Amino acid sequence: MAYRLVNMVVILVSLFVLGASENDGQGTKWAVLVAGSNDYSNYRHQADVCHAYQILKKGGLKDENIIVFMYDDIAFNKENPRLGVIINNPQGGNVYQGVPKDYTGDNVTTSNLLAVILGNKGGLKGGSGKVVNSGPNDHIFIYYTDHGGPGVLSMPSGDDLYAKDFIEALKKKHASGTYKSMVIYVEACEAGSIFDGLLPKGLNIYITTASNPSESSYATYCPDIDPAVPSEYNTCLGDLYSVSWMEDSDQKNRQTETLEKQYQVVKNRTGNAEEYSSHVMEYGDINLSGEFLAVYMGATSSSKHQGKYTPSMDAQEGSSTYLTSAADQHQADLVYLKEKWLRAPEGSKEKKEARNKLDEEISHRKHVDSSIRAIGDILFGAQNGAVVLNTVRPAGKPLVDDWDCLKTTVKIYTSHCGPLSTYGKKYMRAFANICNVGIHEDYMAQASSQACTQRRKFKIMI
Repeated sequence: MAYRLVNMVVILVSLFVLGASENDGQGTKWAVLVAGSNDYSNYRHQADVCHAYQILKKGGLKDENIIVFMYDDIAFNKENPRLGVIINNPQGGNVYQGVPKDYTGDNVTTSNLLAVILGNKGGLKGGSGKVVNSGPNDHIFIYYTDHGGPGVLSMPSGDDLYAKDFIEALKKKHASGTYKSMVIYVEACEAGSIFDGLLPKGLNIYITTASNPSESSYATYCPDIDPAVPSEYNTCLGDLYSVSWMEDSDQKNRQTETLEKQYQVVKNRTGNAEEYSSHVMEYGDINLSGEFLAVYMGATSSSKHQGKYTPSMDAQEGSSTYLTSAADQHQADLVYLKEKWLRAPEGSKEKKEARNKLDEEISHRKHVDSSIRAIGDILFGAQNGAVVLNTVRPAGKPLVDDWDCLKTTVKIYTSHCGPLSTYGKKYMRAFANICNVGIHEDYMAQASSQACTQRRKFKIMI
């Protein structure tokens, strides 16, 4: 009884302090929301970001303090069955309404994102010009959702965001003394590799990721899996980790639920998604997880965006009785292309084009698989190639020692073998391991040329 009384006193004091800080102007909440993809097949990433915006807006954050990166090619896409509407849940409402268009199209770049985080207006090219102009008492929330790979997060325009560059920007932000604390949520395959062994303690940053350093994350609310999406949709509406934290934020009292409690809820739901699941991870200053969600997302208010498919959460145990089916992020594009082909009228031009695109994607994936395997065989021998390329370093050790070598190795591959695409980024660990064992770039160039020249000759012969 005494223990419960003490807990109640602690909560009331915390709420008083939180309310005081809201009223006396001490500490502004900032948010940076990033959808790192484009194309209708990636509908879910912009849906995630739009939903996140609605949560923050309803929590009291001002548009001037919410900075949105999204390509903005989904809502009015000719394939969208509900023009001008984006949903993030099978029976959810329109999350697109009112979302700021800060950085769209070709302005959704790594350089603009880092400039925004650092408050560097001089580093921007295009966009609204909004940056995180934060002060020493401010709290920052960063949410990223898209494809990724070991050590890298995708962006739709320009260069991708490499882990080393992201961490260096966070260090610089901390050194500037322009925030009190920061929370980062990352939805991507191998998302843990962005921080594992790279992010130092003491930056006052708490991070959770959708996956550990060596596994996929998962899309959800997809065609032909439970729960069923509206029949007119041929693409996934959300991502499992993302909808888990957002649906939890919609439901719960963010003035009493902590970051740690949400982490446990999301970890449980994401890790128990029937056949497909990933391991939600924590990085950085874990002590910050005791803070309330409201510090970063604002206070709770009712949301109309989730529909009846909101899971039933147990606030005490952090569990979900609702298990959501999911699709591997690397396979979600194929789900879309297959659905588009199957739904097209028989004998139509549309069906033929859809089949061609599906075949092209499958062919591209086979090319990437075979060319990476061939490079490993050429460099290390047929018996050792796969072993070297697939080696996973122990936890706490970064993906690669020389990040410049990694960037160079990827560029060498693409110059000889063509683009990796989002699918091929799962092989970033292979490129990292080529660097880690000391392969000179000249040898990498020779191996890439040999592997992909042989393939081109084979295609001509057949």
